[in-house]
Amino acid sequence: MEMLLILTYGAICLFIFKVFRVPVNKWTVPSAVLGGVVIIGTLVTAMNYNHPYSERVRKYVATTPIVPTVSGRVTDVTVRANTPVQKGDVLFRIDDVQYRAKVESITAELTSAREDLARATQLAKSGAGPRRNQDLAQAKVDDLTAQLLAAQDNLDETVVRAPTNGYVTQLFLHPGMMAVSLPLRPVMVFVHHEEDIFAGWFRQNSLLRLQANEEAEIAFDGIPGQVFSGKVLSVLPVTAEGQIQPSGNLMTDNNQAGRIPVQIQITDPAFDAYRHMVPGGAFGQAAIYSEHAHHVAIMRKILLRMSAWMNYLFPFH
Repeated sequence: MEMLLILTYGAICLFIFKVFRVPVNKWTVPSAVLGGVVIIGTLVTAMNYNHPYSERVRKYVATTPIVPTVSGRVTDVTVRANTPVQKGDVLFRIDDVQYRAKVESITAELTSAREDLARATQLAKSGAGPRRNQDLAQAKVDDLTAQLLAAQDNLDETVVRAPTNGYVTQLFLHPGMMAVSLPLRPVMVFVHHEEDIFAGWFRQNSLLRLQANEEAEIAFDGIPGQVFSGKVLSVLPVTAEGQIQPSGNLMTDNNQAGRIPVQIQITDPAFDAYRHMVPGGAFGQAAIYSEHAHHVAIMRKILLRMSAWMNYLFPFH
């Protein structure tokens, strides 16, 4: 973006030299260069400090890896890739023969156990049988009831349903494949229909001017020439470089200055017409306008729009 500012200043100097017939000599050229260094340096410093800019903005989506809670061979895949589904809609089915047989087996045992309990209870009441037999029969009924609940739950889990409203993308599951109940082996990725998440990654030098509710603008690479207004939702208080996880290794400094993630909400009504053109992972750039040095903000807005128009030159990106 600073290069655009330099090119603009160069064009202005060229215009002045041509129109006003300023002689090109050892005094005018160094003066123009020195003036450019002072003017552009002052403006860029004031602009970058008060109105931070990030060339790294991305749209993120919340996803859930679908892992069945039971294992088996897939018999039917009812969901279609990139097709909206509602919460509870069937995604795919697993062969339920063994799980249904287990339910029927426990159900038969439970029926017999209940009959034994009824006889033991009757004998205990009449004094013809010990109370202990009734307690044992009751314990068996309770145990089988619990087993039946677990078996029925496994049977129900052979039908895998959508966790929320959303869609499945990059669908590679087909009938005949094995679906395994292992967290490391998800069979598909479910994308949730939630509010768009846009995050800009700003340099740490900008922290003094990154605050919630500040005015913001975003330009996407895939929508050349368009800039959308919004606001800062939050400045995330931690970066990936600052996290610590339990391990057998001691902390170390990787010498990388991580950027600060800033969540931005697009409030521009015009964005609704372009929303379908911004898939998850779409890339762009953003500027945040603080309440300080308002007269410099116009320059940042102009440069952001110039960058948005530069997106038409996609062969050079």
